[in-house]
Amino acid sequence: MDGEDSGSPRLPPVRQRQEVQQQSSSVVEQPVSVPSDLADWIKLNARDLKISQRDRRWAAEMVNGFREHLLKFLKKESLFQSVEFLNTGSYFEKVKIYSPDEFDMMLKFPVLTTTELDGGLFHRIDLVHAPQGPIRDYLLENQLTLSSTKLLTEMFQLVRKFLKTYRGSPLHLHICHWEVNRKTPNSPADLRPEERTTALFIYLFIHVSEESELATRDPYRSRCGLGKKSRREIRNQPCYFVPKRLKGSPTPISRIKLKIITSHGNKKTCCEGHGTKCCRKLCLMLLKSPIEGLKQRFPKELDELCSYHGQTVFLHALACSSFLYLVDALQDHARRGDLPHFFVPECNLFSPTIFHRRALAFLVRALDEQKREGLPLLKPPALVSLLKPSTAAAHIILEKPTEKSSLPTASCLKLTLLFFLVVLFAFCCFWD
Repeated sequence: MDGEDSGSPRLPPVRQRQEVQQQSSSVVEQPVSVPSDLADWIKLNARDLKISQRDRRWAAEMVNGFREHLLKFLKKESLFQSVEFLNTGSYFEKVKIYSPDEFDMMLKFPVLTTTELDGGLFHRIDLVHAPQGPIRDYLLENQLTLSSTKLLTEMFQLVRKFLKTYRGSPLHLHICHWEVNRKTPNSPADLRPEERTTALFIYLFIHVSEESELATRDPYRSRCGLGKKSRREIRNQPCYFVPKRLKGSPTPISRIKLKIITSHGNKKTCCEGHGTKCCRKLCLMLLKSPIEGLKQRFPKELDELCSYHGQTVFLHALACSSFLYLVDALQDHARRGDLPHFFVPECNLFSPTIFHRRALAFLVRALDEQKREGLPLLKPPALVSLLKPSTAAAHIILEKPTEKSSLPTASCLKLTLLFFLVVLFAFCCFWD
């Protein structure tokens, strides 16, 4: 295994799977008396969460053009001839809020055998026989185990090579250029205040066939609050592996999660009921707003917090349809230091090795303050860049358009393509 002897701490199991299913949260949904002014405030801000069609169309056009040209470029390389793109993330789940400032896409890469580590959170990826093709350059010394570092390094170098020739679509040829960001990982100092930023995260995924035991064993797939047909489709989904550092924020990418979230609120797939339209997706969007606001207000104290923690709380609480319940559930999980990964329940996302206890205590106090003050962070945040590339990033810088331009905004827009280089060499399992 790549980095198998690095001596990194193992993630402690939360509890046995059966106990997790029975006690995923100690908060029980009760009828809540909501003051009329708070209810009006929530409804008012709920209307402003969705991205406008004009902004969505313009950003998607830029991202799709980049994706198509990059895929053609990669297919010329022998190692990546069979890759394909899969869309994932909050934008494609239709729960992205305020502006289209982030896209997640997956590069699918085939693999043969896996070995489970850390209770299913990490896996070692092996080939059955020693290969003769170009993949040999990306194996460890045993000539069977894939090296995540070598694969990602090669991928990063290929994208840098691609950026030297790519100039964008003809419609945007005169308003954009590309540059490589050499700033420190946590510094957005190269962005001007009037600029908006859109990030396109591209992850290299390892595909596991649908026949694999890993693809169908998780009972959580049937506990998603959807109709029978949607649950059956979810159970038949394959799973993927992504190169990931052992310690740090969870990677918020999951094809199963995308299927669950996009199905809610759809009258053909959601709950199979005939009553009031499901509002769970809107509740999740509302929960993302104070999480993003808290991270912007307290970047140092809540550096480990991310939207995936809110999404995990949402997945555990699919039986409820109350935004305030989700806020209480997030606070309860933080208070107990116990948030089981929805798809790998042996992993605790609030474990001390992942989320510092002081940060959890700070999060509990911050949520208390928000509830006392009437959730002021539901208000859309100011337009500033919050990108924190892990190692390096490649930017598209769009110059300020002329007055006759048909672009939806006069502000400059940066599309940022991030590629992560792992520190610990393991493959992190994320269900499809």
